[in-house]
Amino acid sequence: MTEPNRVVQRGLWFEEFSEGTTYEHRPGRTVTEADNVLFTTLTMNTQALHLDAAWSAQQPGFGGQRLINSMFTLSTIVGLSVSQLTQGTLVANLGFSEVAFPAPLFAGDTLYAETECTGKRESRSRPGEGVVNLTHIGRNQHGEVVARAARATLVRTRPVE
Repeated sequence: MTEPNRVVQRGLWFEEFSEGTTYEHRPGRTVTEADNVLFTTLTMNTQALHLDAAWSAQQPGFGGQRLINSMFTLSTIVGLSVSQLTQGTLVANLGFSEVAFPAPLFAGDTLYAETECTGKRESRSRPGEGVVNLTHIGRNQHGEVVARAARATLVRTRPVE
Protein backbone atom coordinates (compact mmCIF):
# COMPACT_ATOMS: atom_id res chain seq x y z
CA MET A 1 0.00 0.00 0.00
CA THR A 2 1.26 3.48 -0.83
CA GLU A 3 1.71 6.01 1.97
CA PRO A 4 -0.33 9.23 1.81
CA ASN A 5 1.30 11.97 -0.29
CA ARG A 6 3.53 9.51 -2.13
CA VAL A 7 3.29 8.61 -5.80
CA VAL A 8 4.92 5.51 -7.24
CA GLN A 9 5.61 5.72 -10.96
CA ARG A 10 3.94 2.96 -12.93
CA GLY A 11 2.38 2.22 -16.27
CA LEU A 12 -1.33 2.15 -16.95
CA TRP A 13 -3.64 -0.59 -15.75
CA PHE A 14 -5.76 -2.22 -18.46
CA GLU A 15 -8.75 -0.11 -17.43
CA GLU A 16 -6.80 3.15 -17.83
CA PHE A 17 -6.00 2.62 -21.51
CA SER A 18 -8.44 4.43 -23.76
CA GLU A 19 -8.94 3.41 -27.37
CA GLY A 20 -8.19 6.30 -29.71
CA THR A 21 -5.98 8.12 -27.21
CA THR A 22 -2.46 9.10 -28.28
CA TYR A 23 0.14 9.25 -25.53
CA GLU A 24 3.13 11.52 -26.23
CA HIS A 25 6.35 10.36 -24.58
CA ARG A 26 8.74 13.10 -23.52
CA PRO A 27 11.55 13.91 -23.38
CA GLY A 28 12.85 12.66 -26.70
CA ARG A 29 16.22 11.00 -27.24
CA THR A 30 19.01 12.53 -29.31
CA VAL A 31 20.73 9.64 -31.06
CA THR A 32 24.52 9.53 -31.21
CA GLU A 33 27.04 7.78 -33.40
CA ALA A 34 28.12 5.81 -30.31
CA ASP A 35 24.53 4.54 -29.82
CA ASN A 36 24.48 3.28 -33.39
CA VAL A 37 27.88 1.59 -33.34
CA LEU A 38 27.32 -0.03 -29.93
CA PHE A 39 23.83 -1.36 -30.75
CA THR A 40 24.93 -2.54 -34.19
CA THR A 41 27.97 -4.41 -32.91
CA LEU A 42 26.17 -5.83 -29.85
CA THR A 43 23.55 -7.35 -32.16
CA MET A 44 26.17 -8.68 -34.62
CA ASN A 45 24.74 -6.63 -37.47
CA THR A 46 27.59 -6.11 -39.93
CA GLN A 47 25.64 -3.89 -42.34
CA ALA A 48 28.14 -1.37 -43.71
CA LEU A 49 25.44 1.32 -43.87
CA HIS A 50 25.65 1.41 -40.06
CA LEU A 51 29.37 0.91 -39.49
CA ASP A 52 31.52 2.00 -42.44
CA ALA A 53 31.60 5.80 -42.77
CA ALA A 54 33.83 5.81 -45.88
CA TRP A 55 31.69 3.25 -47.72
CA SER A 56 28.41 4.90 -46.63
CA ALA A 57 29.67 8.27 -47.86
CA GLN A 58 29.83 6.83 -51.39
CA GLN A 59 26.27 5.46 -51.38
CA PRO A 60 23.47 7.51 -52.96
CA GLY A 61 20.42 8.74 -51.11
CA PHE A 62 21.68 9.43 -47.59
CA GLY A 63 23.84 12.52 -47.99
CA GLY A 64 27.03 10.66 -47.12
CA GLN A 65 25.78 9.71 -43.65
CA ARG A 66 25.56 6.35 -41.94
CA LEU A 67 22.04 5.19 -41.14
CA ILE A 68 20.97 4.57 -37.56
CA ASN A 69 20.17 0.88 -37.16
CA SER A 70 16.41 0.51 -37.61
CA MET A 71 16.16 -2.02 -34.77
CA PHE A 72 17.72 0.59 -32.46
CA THR A 73 15.09 3.06 -33.65
CA LEU A 74 12.26 0.58 -32.97
CA SER A 75 13.66 -0.38 -29.57
CA THR A 76 14.03 3.26 -28.59
CA ILE A 77 10.48 4.32 -29.50
CA VAL A 78 9.11 1.38 -27.50
CA GLY A 79 11.53 2.14 -24.66
CA LEU A 80 10.42 5.78 -24.55
CA SER A 81 6.87 4.56 -23.87
CA VAL A 82 7.66 2.28 -20.93
CA SER A 83 7.55 4.68 -17.98
CA GLN A 84 4.25 6.20 -19.13
CA LEU A 85 2.43 3.07 -20.33
CA THR A 86 3.77 -0.27 -19.14
CA GLN A 87 6.20 0.06 -16.21
CA GLY A 88 5.10 -2.59 -13.72
CA THR A 89 1.80 -3.29 -15.47
CA LEU A 90 2.94 -5.21 -18.56
CA VAL A 91 2.75 -8.99 -18.43
CA ALA A 92 4.11 -9.71 -21.92
CA ASN A 93 4.67 -8.51 -25.44
CA LEU A 94 2.45 -10.64 -27.64
CA GLY A 95 3.87 -9.49 -30.95
CA PHE A 96 4.77 -6.73 -33.36
CA SER A 97 3.34 -6.24 -36.83
CA GLU A 98 3.17 -3.62 -39.55
CA VAL A 99 6.71 -2.42 -38.78
CA ALA A 100 7.87 0.29 -41.18
CA PHE A 101 10.70 2.81 -41.42
CA PRO A 102 9.46 5.43 -43.90
CA ALA A 103 12.35 7.90 -43.44
CA PRO A 104 15.97 7.54 -42.32
CA LEU A 105 17.33 8.49 -38.89
CA PHE A 106 20.89 9.79 -38.54
CA ALA A 107 23.30 10.49 -35.69
CA GLY A 108 22.43 13.87 -34.20
CA ASP A 109 18.70 13.49 -34.87
CA THR A 110 16.33 13.61 -31.90
CA LEU A 111 13.78 10.82 -31.76
CA TYR A 112 10.34 11.53 -30.28
CA ALA A 113 7.80 8.80 -29.63
CA GLU A 114 4.04 8.64 -29.35
CA THR A 115 1.73 5.70 -28.90
CA GLU A 116 -1.91 5.32 -29.87
CA CYS A 117 -4.13 2.77 -28.14
CA THR A 118 -5.91 1.15 -31.08
CA GLY A 119 -7.96 -1.39 -29.16
CA LYS A 120 -8.28 -3.46 -26.01
CA ARG A 121 -10.17 -6.44 -24.69
CA GLU A 122 -10.16 -8.52 -21.54
CA SER A 123 -8.21 -11.74 -21.84
CA ARG A 124 -10.39 -14.80 -22.37
CA SER A 125 -7.78 -17.18 -20.95
CA ARG A 126 -6.02 -15.11 -18.28
CA PRO A 127 -8.26 -13.54 -15.62
CA GLY A 128 -6.95 -10.24 -14.29
CA GLU A 129 -5.27 -9.37 -17.58
CA GLY A 130 -6.23 -7.80 -20.88
CA VAL A 131 -4.88 -7.43 -24.40
CA VAL A 132 -4.02 -3.85 -25.37
CA ASN A 133 -3.18 -3.01 -28.99
CA LEU A 134 -0.79 -0.11 -29.50
CA THR A 135 0.70 1.72 -32.47
CA HIS A 136 4.10 3.23 -31.72
CA ILE A 137 5.28 6.11 -33.91
CA GLY A 138 8.75 7.65 -33.92
CA ARG A 139 9.38 11.11 -35.37
CA ASN A 140 12.57 13.06 -35.83
CA GLN A 141 13.00 16.66 -34.69
CA HIS A 142 11.36 17.85 -37.93
CA GLY A 143 8.21 15.82 -37.27
CA GLU A 144 8.95 13.27 -40.02
CA VAL A 145 7.83 9.72 -39.21
CA VAL A 146 10.94 7.54 -39.10
CA ALA A 147 9.35 4.41 -37.58
CA ARG A 148 5.93 2.91 -37.01
CA ALA A 149 4.93 -0.42 -35.48
CA ALA A 150 1.76 -2.09 -34.27
CA ARG A 151 2.15 -4.03 -31.03
CA ALA A 152 -0.07 -6.35 -29.03
CA THR A 153 0.55 -6.45 -25.28
CA LEU A 154 -0.82 -8.28 -22.27
CA VAL A 155 -1.47 -5.86 -19.39
CA ARG A 156 -2.62 -6.39 -15.80
CA THR A 157 -6.01 -5.12 -14.70
CA ARG A 158 -6.24 -2.86 -11.66
CA PRO A 159 -5.72 -4.87 -8.47
CA VAL A 160 -8.65 -5.22 -6.14
CA GLU A 161 -7.86 -3.37 -2.89
